[in-house]
Amino acid sequence: MRNFIAFFKRFRVFLFFAVLQIVALSWHIRYLSFPKNQYLTTASAVTGKVLEVENDVTKHFNLSKNNVNLQSENISLRKKIPQSLYQINRKLFKIQDTVFEQQYEYIPATVVNSSVTRRNNYFTINAGSKQGIKREMGVFSDKGVVGVIHNVSEHYSVVKTVLTKDINIDVTIEPIGLFGFLKWNGHDAKKGSVTGISNDLKIKRWSRVVTKGGSGIFPKGMPVGKVYETKPVEGEPLWDVVVLFSENFRTLQNVYVIKNLLIDEQKALEKQIPPDEEEEDL
Repeated sequence: MRNFIAFFKRFRVFLFFAVLQIVALSWHIRYLSFPKNQYLTTASAVTGKVLEVENDVTKHFNLSKNNVNLQSENISLRKKIPQSLYQINRKLFKIQDTVFEQQYEYIPATVVNSSVTRRNNYFTINAGSKQGIKREMGVFSDKGVVGVIHNVSEHYSVVKTVLTKDINIDVTIEPIGLFGFLKWNGHDAKKGSVTGISNDLKIKRWSRVVTKGGSGIFPKGMPVGKVYETKPVEGEPLWDVVVLFSENFRTLQNVYVIKNLLIDEQKALEKQIPPDEEEEDL
């Protein structure tokens, strides 16, 4: 107590001055409009900044949850597009339950490990057989086709990306309808090639390259990329069509695995195709 009294006696003039300053400042702000507005504006700015930082922190921690919700919404919407449906009644065009049957389902997943600098590149996703994933299922992102399921465990899957030597996805160049196979030369992770295209037709730069859908791995019309340039193949009447991929594989994170509900029926029927007579003689 003695120390407190001694402190007060020693600094009584300063403390009295500070009290008078606070009273004067409060009256000044209360009764004069400009200082009052300045004070309120500054306080609002500080409060707004604090709320902005709080919102950014909250968004960061909710990012994973928001991504999952967005993937679920994308799947729900994609199931309704015509490419994911199988038309039962070919004479009708109005979309009804009796006309279309669900052909494709989509399983969301996240990339947990990947490579883009090797000759054959793969990435791992956090979904496996427990989620219904099997070998040779197609994989795509919100930007386009990215690969095919290569191996599956209970909780994970390894995807062979389009950045591999023998990917061989059947594609179509729009709008002329030329089709060939997607390849990768092992050099540029941003570009691939479409082989088997005859050079008797002109192909415009930036034409869309989409999936043909014949193998049943991908629905017809899924984006793959755009035509970057065409180069003649030496000694053959073919174009080497260079494609700029839709997806940037260095930043790939969220993907979807395609489940074709009718693929077993298609494969069983195609197995019944008889071999060529020449092959039988071999």
